[in-house]
Amino acid sequence: MDLKDKLERIRREREARSRTQMIREAWDKLQADDSLTTREKLEKLIRLTQEQKTAPPPTSSVPPSLSTPPPSSSLEKQIQEPFRIFENSYPLGTRYGQIEIAAGLRIEGRVLACLSQDEAFTELDLSTALFIDLETTGLSGGTGVVPFLVGLGFYREDSFRIVQFFLGDLAEEERMVSELSRFFREMDFQSVVTFNGKAFDLPLLETRFILYRTPFHLGSLPHLDFLFPARSLWRHKLASCRLFHLAREIVLTDRAEDIPSAEIPWRYFQYLQSGNFGWIEPIIYHNEEDLLSLLGVVIAGAAVIAEDESFCPLDAMDFFGAGKIFERTGDVEKSINFFQRALNGRLTDEVSLEARRRLSLYFKRNGELEKAVPLWQEMAASRQVTSHVLFSLRELAMYFEHHLKDYEQAKRVSEEGLACALEIASRRFQQDFEYRLARLRRKLRSEPK
Repeated sequence: MDLKDKLERIRREREARSRTQMIREAWDKLQADDSLTTREKLEKLIRLTQEQKTAPPPTSSVPPSLSTPPPSSSLEKQIQEPFRIFENSYPLGTRYGQIEIAAGLRIEGRVLACLSQDEAFTELDLSTALFIDLETTGLSGGTGVVPFLVGLGFYREDSFRIVQFFLGDLAEEERMVSELSRFFREMDFQSVVTFNGKAFDLPLLETRFILYRTPFHLGSLPHLDFLFPARSLWRHKLASCRLFHLAREIVLTDRAEDIPSAEIPWRYFQYLQSGNFGWIEPIIYHNEEDLLSLLGVVIAGAAVIAEDESFCPLDAMDFFGAGKIFERTGDVEKSINFFQRALNGRLTDEVSLEARRRLSLYFKRNGELEKAVPLWQEMAASRQVTSHVLFSLRELAMYFEHHLKDYEQAKRVSEEGLACALEIASRRFQQDFEYRLARLRRKLRSEPK
């Protein structure tokens, strides 16, 4: 059975399974108890779920598919091994969704530097990068959390390879750390790519290396944590920037949400108790999908920055995201160019207003009011009152009052702004316009008749 068939089987299995909310809540409570070791927490979680199984069906929160062990997996002969390495490879011509895996090798260092905001990437490319994703015994960091599956992805010999280090026995963690350390040294990676790895994956991995007095070679490498550029690029476009959703919506994979994150620690401890690798097999494939998804979204993000539609198609919402990326890096010229291109395409009303706001602030700071004023007027004409509309009315009021000295027009705009602020109950703008109107009325009274 190939990977695609295995994934399809897991997806069908998941379709018949309800969410494991009880497991998530119970595990969160156990994680907060510092008096228990990791093994004690897991054993207690297993007891809780077993007690839940004996309750009447209406009150049970454990899905039937989790109440009984999964069937023995094709890897059953390996279940007694305390430490195991799994490998898979994808030829460069393989497509993941709409992305060709080989496209990652065409990403220039300047694009990676822009996405990461780290100039060290300028001289690098993804041919020497290490993609990392961990599966752990807990959903938050801390010394009691153990990474039992370390998924690694990298380009080698005309393919994208995935190597997964699996800890089958917690007592063998030192051995796994030693093997990982040797692997990192021998492969000589030059950079790291993760999704939320700066906050979770790398600090957790480094903690385990320190625990066993092992040098952590990855800590000093340039690090592209793609969570942050992904939010800049697509948060305005998508309901969620979770890696799973990005893979479906941006990379256009048919990936199913095969296993909830909260279920992963519980499955691992069921495996430790039973020795049945069927509990683990879905996690192996989930981790592999995460690594492929990470590669796919990095390629898609690079396509936006490089304006290269040979990677994947681009639209106005993508250009707006690119404008935000270049704004963060301080490249004003490119930021303006992308915002203007976005406004020439199809944007949602909210994004259209935000693009105009960002452009207008640049023109104002640069003393180009003749370019800023039309943008404020377009924003003020919006049919729906929002904070963007109030912003534009305030800017117009300031322009008429301080630049043109047209107090009557400034007063009319401020009165409109006050009415809009009251309409959406914006206390901040209400106070601003009230203060502004009081000052304008004094100025108008003092003018010669």
